[in-house]
Amino acid sequence: MYYKIIVFFLLFFSASLVSMAEEVILPTHEIHFEGQHYFDESVLQDALGVKTKSFFQFWKKDMPKIEDKLLPTLKMSLENFYDSEGFYDAHFGIRESNTTVTVNIKENKPVRISDINVSSDYDLVPLITLKKGQIFRAKDFIKVKSNIINSLLQKGYCSYDLDTKAYVDLEKHTVALRYLLTKGDICRFGETNIKGLESIEKKIIISRVVAKKGEKFDPKKIKESYNKVYGLDAFDSVMISTDRKFYNNVPIDITVKELSKPYHYEVGAGYDTFVGARVHGLITKRNFLGNAKKITLKASWSQKEQLLTLDFFKPLLFTLFDYGIDFGAQIGYSNLEYTGFKEKKTFGKLYLEHNEGRLNLRAGLGLENIEISLLDNLENNQVLKQAVKEGTFTLFYPYINAVYDARDSKLNPRYGYYLSAYMEYGIPYNAKASAYVKTLLEGRLIHTFGDLTLAGVAKFGVVDQTKNEVPESKLLFAGGSYFNRAYGYNEIGVILSPTADSIQGGSSMLNFSFEADYPIWGNLYGAIFTDNTMLTDKSYDFSGEYINTAGLGVRYMTPIGPFKLDVGWNIHDTSQYGISFQIGQSF
Repeated sequence: MYYKIIVFFLLFFSASLVSMAEEVILPTHEIHFEGQHYFDESVLQDALGVKTKSFFQFWKKDMPKIEDKLLPTLKMSLENFYDSEGFYDAHFGIRESNTTVTVNIKENKPVRISDINVSSDYDLVPLITLKKGQIFRAKDFIKVKSNIINSLLQKGYCSYDLDTKAYVDLEKHTVALRYLLTKGDICRFGETNIKGLESIEKKIIISRVVAKKGEKFDPKKIKESYNKVYGLDAFDSVMISTDRKFYNNVPIDITVKELSKPYHYEVGAGYDTFVGARVHGLITKRNFLGNAKKITLKASWSQKEQLLTLDFFKPLLFTLFDYGIDFGAQIGYSNLEYTGFKEKKTFGKLYLEHNEGRLNLRAGLGLENIEISLLDNLENNQVLKQAVKEGTFTLFYPYINAVYDARDSKLNPRYGYYLSAYMEYGIPYNAKASAYVKTLLEGRLIHTFGDLTLAGVAKFGVVDQTKNEVPESKLLFAGGSYFNRAYGYNEIGVILSPTADSIQGGSSMLNFSFEADYPIWGNLYGAIFTDNTMLTDKSYDFSGEYINTAGLGVRYMTPIGPFKLDVGWNIHDTSQYGISFQIGQSF
């Protein structure tokens, strides 16, 4: 997250500097429009390439300008725009001086839809959004046709016969629309053909193709198959074609080009809201020893955390009941500072994983050697309720994690839901070993009404210690961008009152967050939210106090996702507040 934030700031300030720079000045004229009735001046400016002040130049007076090289075709551009909007009789008077262009517009009478004739064996009523009496716009007519085709393909009809016509009467200023459709038969996926493989077996690619032979044709499955094949991170390019058809049988033709440069390097510095200033490095060998295997070495350093990990991933280790099973492994070392104590940890994990549509299942084994030592760094509102147990703990546990992600986007969802469940069982392999069950559940629900996006997140956690104590860092903590935004990451321990908590981790946890996002101007959105957290020191005890917080935030939409800045306050003690920022939403 932190390095993406730095990238965003670099892009942000670079854009600011570029927008303020005047090293290259192209000859321009100030341009103004008058006489128009149906269109705002800003719409005409966008259509004609008129430059106005940018978001970053808020101190400047808005003086719309058009480059001189566009002036010879200005009238033609206006005619094309008005024709596309249904005003075929519009006239334009252009007056030009040395510094200014004034455009006088007489829009006249627009062409309106007089009749819509439909002949179809497929229900087009919900798809034809055009109405009689409506101004005829070419883009709306094209969009309806596109919607019809998309609907047919989504239902499996790829052999349709569609004819759409628009008969325009310029004298009467009317247009008659005609839609003729024969849907044909249902299409089904055929064989998968793959070209371009050199060091990767065909079965690896087949395991990523969700469009199975004999299934009903669905363009969403083609897109998902593309994402999964490209997600192997072993190809420079991936192309999937379904252009061929044989009696409603649609073969899937995949053409790939294996990586020409398998090594990927990354070095960066940034700021994380949890650990502060941070530097990191990464080296990945993609398609390691063929068959799309991958090995990655990562290292990062900050004052609060030092981390070193080595990851290995092998797609399609084996097939179980026709389901492909992947394999992964990780070893590493971390030195992490909490409030009141420090955790030094060496660890290793092995796991098997299966992805099927929106579902991700992972099961594995973990081994951790954890050393806990006390620190003198308590926050003002945190107390030492009881001594944190120092010492060394060796944990061995199987775990399982299931995620069902039905959101329409991972970075900026507007619709859908997300469910996850995690369970870890500490095995009492000897008399001193910790035996415990750790359970984490989470649910998210997102829905957008017009421009208003509402989201709710619920989290549940329990650590049930059945034999010997677990290390403090294995217990439950709260706080941070995905939990309670008035506090830093993992800053909240067992809650003693609405304004105080201890440094000890909890054995039971509930957290409820609610958020509303609404556009303010352009790509800038505003947000209000509330986060409510309960942490108790007993397993399955949900009768404790809550820390209730509320806050405000802004989101700026960027090509890599929304840049999010939130400020949250404890509603019972506003001196306790937190500032967090990240790329992507908390839901």
